[in-house]
Amino acid sequence: MAGRMDGKISFITGAGRGQGRAHAVLQAREGADIIAVDICEDIESNPYPMASWDDLIETQRMVEKEGRRCVAVKADVRNRDQLADAVSQGLAEFGRVTTVMANAGILPMAMGDPEPLDFQDAVDVDLIGVMNTVAVTVPHLVAAGTGASIIITGSTAALIPNTANDVNDPRRIMGPGGAGYSWSKQTLVGYAQQMALHLAPTGIRINVVHPTNCNTHLMNAQGIYQLFRPDLQGEVSKEDFQPASEFYHALPTSWLEPEDVAELVLFLASDASKHMTGTSIPIDAGCMIKWPNGPGQ
Repeated sequence: MAGRMDGKISFITGAGRGQGRAHAVLQAREGADIIAVDICEDIESNPYPMASWDDLIETQRMVEKEGRRCVAVKADVRNRDQLADAVSQGLAEFGRVTTVMANAGILPMAMGDPEPLDFQDAVDVDLIGVMNTVAVTVPHLVAAGTGASIIITGSTAALIPNTANDVNDPRRIMGPGGAGYSWSKQTLVGYAQQMALHLAPTGIRINVVHPTNCNTHLMNAQGIYQLFRPDLQGEVSKEDFQPASEFYHALPTSWLEPEDVAELVLFLASDASKHMTGTSIPIDAGCMIKWPNGPGQ
């Protein structure tokens, strides 16, 4: 049986590990060649380490193990010129791009005394980084004239109603960086709808996926653990976090694995979803039906 991504070339940001790596490996397994992009350096306000160059090369190795080609490029999504160069390197190798996965993101929930500009750091990566990714790839997708699929990584944080004046609202508890993350993910929904509408005549589709807690470095950080276990003092362990995270979901699961999200993204990247655009799809283990007004509401 033919792979669901045969003949496709996927441009994936945040590909060094986590969800980005899972997308790269699964799409390669289904027949795609990959342009894998990551920053490969830390961001000061982000409390957990970013992927390294070695991580990105490991993603390349895993793609090649699936029998597909991979171009690995160090680039910062905040820098449009670096992203454009990454696209050029991919085009030099593969000749075209058919699929875009705007996945790179941070959650700068700095511990201690966060800086107000942590909000801007989150927006620069989580919102502007996505827009930069779309901006540098769309001209090539349009020029190809064969349609394309763009998928954006959102978050269940985008689906929580705006109650930011409430002292219990998660955006306030998470500090400026967490608020910037949530605001960016919310804003991406409208951005994707607008771009989907304008690009529809070209056959280019844009959809957003909204994962719940996913077992990556972003989730496995003290800020997230403490957000879910405010009843505990001091260091909170993953074991402490797990039952609270499971309680957050309607289905009996504590979190997603990156590979779970990759399966949904694969569907959106493939021709099986050729009539879908402008959609906003939760993969949330039922948390938004359990807590329609936000956690604990």
